[in-house]
Parts: sequence; C-alpha cells; structure tokens
Amino acid sequence: MATNAFVLEPARTCPFRGTGTRLPSSAVPAVRNDTLPSAPVVVASAAGNSLASPSSCLCVPSVAAVAVPVVAGLMFVVLFGLQGFFGKWLDAHDLKIIFAVPGIVLATIFVTFPFVARELIPVMQAAGTEQEQAALTLGANAWQTFWHVTLPSVKWGLIYGIILCNARAMGEFGAVSVVSGHITGQTDTMPLRVQKLYEEYNAPGAFALASLLALLALFTLVVKTFLEWKQAREYQRAQQQQPVETTVEFLK
Repeated sequence: MATNAFVLEPARTCPFRGTGTRLPSSAVPAVRNDTLPSAPVVVASAAGNSLASPSSCLCVPSVAAVAVPVVAGLMFVVLFGLQGFFGKWLDAHDLKIIFAVPGIVLATIFVTFPFVARELIPVMQAAGTEQEQAALTLGANAWQTFWHVTLPSVKWGLIYGIILCNARAMGEFGAVSVVSGHITGQTDTMPLRVQKLYEEYNAPGAFALASLLALLALFTLVVKTFLEWKQAREYQRAQQQQPVETTVEFLK
C-alpha cells in the first residue's frame, strides 16, 4: 500500500449501521490524501464512534423503558413547568408545554421511543458498515448514504418499531396524565377520557371508548402480522433468486 494512503475504519465512516443496495467489494479501496473526506463524513465519523458500543446504544432506551411513566411525566413538569428550570423563559416567550399538546407529545415520545430504538439498533449493528463505506468512498454524502443505502435495509425494523410505538402511545396513561392537566376538549386522550367517564359514573361511554381502544389494538396486531408475512415472502423470493444468479455467473 502506498505511504500516502489510509484505509477507512469501519466504526468511523458513517452514522448508520444498515446496508442497502449491494455494491461490489472492490468499491472500497484505500482513500488517498488528495480525496480527504468532506465535512458530512467527518460528522459521520464522530457519530459512528458513539454507535460502536452496543451498551452505549441501548443505554438511553433502556432508561426510558424501565422508568415509571408517572416519574417521566414529573420530570417534564420539573423541566418545563411554570416553576421549573425553563418555566420562566417559556412564560416570557409565551410558550406553553405543560398542560398543553406539546407536553403530551414529549411525554409520549419519551415513553415510546425505546420500542423503535430496540428494533433498529440491533439490525443496524448486525448489518455492518461495508456498504456505507463503499458509498462514502464513491462520493456519496451522509444523507445520500442514509436514503439510498441504509434506509432500504432497515425499513422493516423501522416499520415494526413504529407499529409498536403507535400501539404503546394509544394506551399511554401515566406520563400523559401528569403533563396533560385533563383539560376537556384540549388535552384529553382516549385513556384519560375513559377514566374521566368512569369517574363520572358514565359506564356505557367508558365501555364504548375502551372498546374502541381494543379494536385499534387488534387492528395494529393485524397490520403487524401482515407485514411479517410480507417480509417473509420477500425473503423467500430473494432466497429463490440467489441460486439462479449463482448458476448464471458459473455458466459465464
């Protein structure tokens, strides 16, 4: 190897773990000093180091997963409430998070994002970085690598994570109950509304809304089952096409 060349390190080339369109292995040559990586690649290198360790990747999702939802809601109240750390600044700029829709969104994201992370991170780590290295070496920037190489390979993990996240968000009660304020017509969610109807001795209304939640859960399960069947069919087709391609290459 020439003295003025260096090889891209696997953990420092791209912030993404997945693989996409198969690129030839010969497309990952040594990168010379006259083709130094651009700014997006430098950013990708820094992000890649943080994804190198599985424990560092799963630390934050694990904390969010084991935290009591009520405690998570209280954390947002301490941060963004009127007497919280950012409360005075938010009030001065006429921004309202607690007892408003933004607070519900933040609490729901905090509680549900571990489902997406736990689906995606293992897939990205198992896929490796070779294809991203090839894409970056051929001149693609970080966003092009993500959209055309990484995302197609992790789409099923992302879809599963979104489905689980949606199912969890529909039934979230604890964190949302703390930050919403139970304002009728403004910050009510379906679980909160079920509780309110039950406390008002409106059993038929509470039962009807709870039944709707159950139907939404069943619909989510049906969608997940369909996607699993579709993924298995695509994998089966890929396995059937692989021997044919191998035979054609051998005959050539």
